[in-house]
Amino acid sequence: MGSSIHKSVCRVCHGGCGAIVHLEDGRVVKVKGDPASPVSRGWMCIKGLRSPDIANHTDRLKKPLRRKGKRGGGQWEEISWETALDEIAAGLEGIRKNQGPEAIALGQGTGRHHYLHVVRFANALGTPNWYEPGLAQCFIPRITVSNLTYGGFVVADYYGDVKPSCIMFWGHNPLISNADGELAIAVQRAMGRNCRTIAIDPRRTETARKCDMWLPVRPGTDGALALAMINTIITKGIYDRGFVEEWTAGFDELKEHIKPFTPQWAAGITGIKANDIEEAATVYATNSPAVLEWGLGIEQNINSLQTVRAIALLRAITGNIDIPGGDIIGMQILKSYPLLKEKLPPESSKKRLGGEEFKLLGGWRAYIPSAHIPALFRAMREGVPYRINALLIFGNNPLLTVANPRNVYEALNRLDLLVVTDLFMTPTAALADYVLPAAFWTETEHLFGFPLVAENIAFAQPKLAQTGDCRQDEWIMDELSKRLNLPGSDMTYRGIYDYQLSSMNMKFDDLLNSGHIYPGHRYRKYIKSGFRTPSGKVELYSSVLKRMGYDPMPTYIEPPESPVSTPELYKDFPFILITGSRKREFFHSEHRQVQSLRKYSPDPCAEIHGSAAKALGIAEGDWIIVSSPRGEISMKAKITENIHPSVINVEHGWWFPERPKEGFGLWESNANILTNDSPPYNAAFGSYQLRGLLCNVKKRLFKKYVI
Repeated sequence: MGSSIHKSVCRVCHGGCGAIVHLEDGRVVKVKGDPASPVSRGWMCIKGLRSPDIANHTDRLKKPLRRKGKRGGGQWEEISWETALDEIAAGLEGIRKNQGPEAIALGQGTGRHHYLHVVRFANALGTPNWYEPGLAQCFIPRITVSNLTYGGFVVADYYGDVKPSCIMFWGHNPLISNADGELAIAVQRAMGRNCRTIAIDPRRTETARKCDMWLPVRPGTDGALALAMINTIITKGIYDRGFVEEWTAGFDELKEHIKPFTPQWAAGITGIKANDIEEAATVYATNSPAVLEWGLGIEQNINSLQTVRAIALLRAITGNIDIPGGDIIGMQILKSYPLLKEKLPPESSKKRLGGEEFKLLGGWRAYIPSAHIPALFRAMREGVPYRINALLIFGNNPLLTVANPRNVYEALNRLDLLVVTDLFMTPTAALADYVLPAAFWTETEHLFGFPLVAENIAFAQPKLAQTGDCRQDEWIMDELSKRLNLPGSDMTYRGIYDYQLSSMNMKFDDLLNSGHIYPGHRYRKYIKSGFRTPSGKVELYSSVLKRMGYDPMPTYIEPPESPVSTPELYKDFPFILITGSRKREFFHSEHRQVQSLRKYSPDPCAEIHGSAAKALGIAEGDWIIVSSPRGEISMKAKITENIHPSVINVEHGWWFPERPKEGFGLWESNANILTNDSPPYNAAFGSYQLRGLLCNVKKRLFKKYVI
């Protein structure tokens, strides 16, 4: 076969850097950044550069496996794809006929190439019950609020001729996370152009360290801070009067509403000085064009809807929407993915777990209606309101990535059928009845628009290599659809790509030849057609939320577990816990078996402020116990001044692939043992508190951790 070099797009995370892939006899041997990429321009993170080490890893799953013996016993037999798909399809058909399609659930990982295909498969199957670990806890609140407020999703304009004069990072660390096609290198270049920068985060993250201002907000109080900033901007009269008067609805109501929410009021809640709140708001409002980069840190609490709403309004009152160098509404150049939602019967939609209660997560106005995760796993465990008998997982490891893993473990063990598709054997896959080998990004073909949801640029990813009998997740779903004779089974994922490109008179093969299509951005689209909201304007006062029974104006509530809400608990757990910080070497729970990546972060770490560590007698590198009212985990202390003194930051997604005989160390350093999926929930999205929880820390006396 010889040597060859190909252009592609790296999807080792959901970033999307342009890639140059070198093959030797059909095997990936080298990956470099593509200088011709319109977004990454030759840059690539360590994960992408080490893609050959992942693709060629000796522990890759290469054949379909069927369980032998007891669940979790580690005994498997290799079977053919035909046998695996026939048996899985037969199991699904039996459950559909006897218990109903809603008794089958689908799960998937965040931002995967097969994301929308899973939703399509669920609708065709007739089940309303699919999940992804983020959703209510990540991204769906931001997408939904953007649609309700501006009539479209917004992303930062780093690629036009006009560059931002100010960037405010809110609960977001893009220099590490490379979120959703908004790549670190673009952010870094924008920050280096005489741009004023502000970071709002309990940690002085890698991004925050490069910023002019750092506001270490108390976790869970972001909504109060945003309201105080709105108060400052309106009270000082530094809002964009022309834009507000012509293109917003509800300003008078907002002006009256925010009067009590002064910087002094917020200072007592957030722990940030009133003067700093005023300064940050003033810098953002008076340096146009400005970008407001927001991350999932603002969504992982029960006030997710109104926190995101308050932050969204900052863009509106400063006129930084859809202008060059500001936050721009997406072009959406691809046709919408055909999700077959019309094939899901109304009676099935009504059975969606959590759908009736959480209208913006599972109801008809939801962006992509999905099940409420706590309700879904409860249905597996307890059969309430009905039993979930089967779960098909595509690229997800819920024992590491869903809150309260002990409940998840019990739920998975009660299933009649568990199928996991993944690159490697994981703690979740180890409990499955069937484990299917997934294709790596160099082994898939895919069409996607970037940034995610906005779709300003379309990329085509070619299949370049083949490892064992690994298959693309979409192919697996298509094959099951054929066997089950589901609606839409006559259109493969390849046919869908052609359909999505048809508005541009292209087919997927055409785009494979050119690599990408970038038609250019049109700014201030609202001047011609207004905003896609009921009023045709940016809705500061949300008429839709009002009709749905939610507060049309952003409000603040204290987290249910906090030094303020639960002072007695705070005596025993005197620190505030945050989890979920990213590591450049890993993607959530992935890649810890890849030594060329693991060597940079060999152990699970918890960040603790120097003053707190000194008081507890903890030194750098000591093993410590981090505990919450729900359990305890073992971590290695990382002492830093770049964190609020009262906050402990725990890395998430930790397991130990090198220890299969010990259950992969699932219960040892799993951050979600400390978290909680219990009510209260956000009334609209069902979000629950994952940040701002209470915890304690002590030095571990023995290196060997005993469960």
